[in-house]
Amino acid sequence: MAQIKSQIKRIGTNEKARQRNVAYRSRISTQSKKVRVACEKKDVEAAKKELQLALKLIDKSVTAGVYTRNTAARKKSSLTKLVNSLAK
Repeated sequence: MAQIKSQIKRIGTNEKARQRNVAYRSRISTQSKKVRVACEKKDVEAAKKELQLALKLIDKSVTAGVYTRNTAARKKSSLTKLVNSLAK
């Protein structure tokens, strides 16, 4: 265990950030699953609605530093392709 005061603080800060990142990833995963379920049911309107919420969460995660821009773009692209293929 660390004995230096600044290192003890840093350990606490890292743990808070880790928990925040886990929460963001979990919310994005759940929202992505909702989009996929709506697509499986062939429900275009619900899929579009869920997609908008998913894209919003992904964008916020980039701002918070949870995902890099490229990772977020890849996730957004795959979900958007899925919904667009359903609309055709």
